[in-house]
Amino acid sequence: MAEANTYDAIIIGSGSVGNPIAVFLSQEKLKVLVIEQCPTVGQGQNKAAIGGVRATHSDTAKIQICRMSLDIFSTWKDVFGDEIGWYKGGYCFPVFRKKEEDILKGILPIQKAAGLNIDWLDAKGIMEIIPGITTKGLRGGTYSPDDGQASPLMAAAAFHRAARELGAEFKFNEKAISINTENGRVTGVTTEKGPYSAPLVINAAGADASEIGKTVGLDIPILPDSHEAGITAPVARFFEPLVVDLRPGPDGKTANFYFAQNHENQIIFCYTPHPPIPGIERESTSEFMPVVARRLISLIPKLKNVYVRRVWRGLYPMTPDGIPIVDKVRDIEGLYLAVGMCGQGFMLGPGIAKNLVNLILKGKSIIEEKPFSTLSFYRNFYSSKKEALK
Repeated sequence: MAEANTYDAIIIGSGSVGNPIAVFLSQEKLKVLVIEQCPTVGQGQNKAAIGGVRATHSDTAKIQICRMSLDIFSTWKDVFGDEIGWYKGGYCFPVFRKKEEDILKGILPIQKAAGLNIDWLDAKGIMEIIPGITTKGLRGGTYSPDDGQASPLMAAAAFHRAARELGAEFKFNEKAISINTENGRVTGVTTEKGPYSAPLVINAAGADASEIGKTVGLDIPILPDSHEAGITAPVARFFEPLVVDLRPGPDGKTANFYFAQNHENQIIFCYTPHPPIPGIERESTSEFMPVVARRLISLIPKLKNVYVRRVWRGLYPMTPDGIPIVDKVRDIEGLYLAVGMCGQGFMLGPGIAKNLVNLILKGKSIIEEKPFSTLSFYRNFYSSKKEALK
């Protein structure tokens, strides 16, 4: 095979996880190739993300990994020079029912033990950080001021630029057809345009991770489902945190919903469908805006006059237990998985990348082994409950 098509590492997917992996592998002086079927970076699930970045989880691995992501996002401009729309507004989970209050107070010890800066605020405290929130039934809520937001598209472009400056190559408009192996070892990847050689391959293909995994006999349990989101025109800033209402919607069509005012003062919003909508359909629906508008206005009545600019729909690559897969494949030397982000790839991506690169080069994660093991490809996907803070 020609030297030009030979690399130290090949990453399948130029999205929320693949791009930071490319940066951190390239920093270690590896010759890296990123293969992406879309025309440019971040055009898969990354493009549809609303940009929230929180360490406010109930799972220790996610807390530790997202604390690393927060450090990378919040210092990116100082370190690399790119504007990525970082805004440190925190996350707030207002509570109106005892059920959610018990859940959030119950996981506070786990969060604090993992180093998360978070506290319970009474109703008055929540009203101060979310001016205009309805007071009817408001019991209080949690607030984590170190969380924030960034622009998924600006971040994707920034990671791409940094990776290229460090020597990484990107092949766009090329769909990976197969991962190639010989005698139990990875030898490269074949795309629609031909083969590329490398002793190291990382599957970071998002919703397509299962399909490419099948080419080497892997059964990767990922089933995408779809979520819609929208964004308004800019309005004068009146609240700081990304707000998550954990209650199910009164219409029976939504679980939680969440929204924030981004770095350009636009309000960006999304809800979790109930029941989930499986499949890869990404066409917007006529149902989304009436449902989410009622939820937004019921929580903050002053939002009734904002102008919505556009809506869109993206995919959550879901695992059965709602926890990502980040692991080395035991039976195929040189093959690694960074898949099944369950709609949190943007916030997890940089931290996942740091840990995976350390696993590849040093044989272990950066975070402690026990929490990292919960991300194993070889776990029982049907024994764990989904975490409370989706």
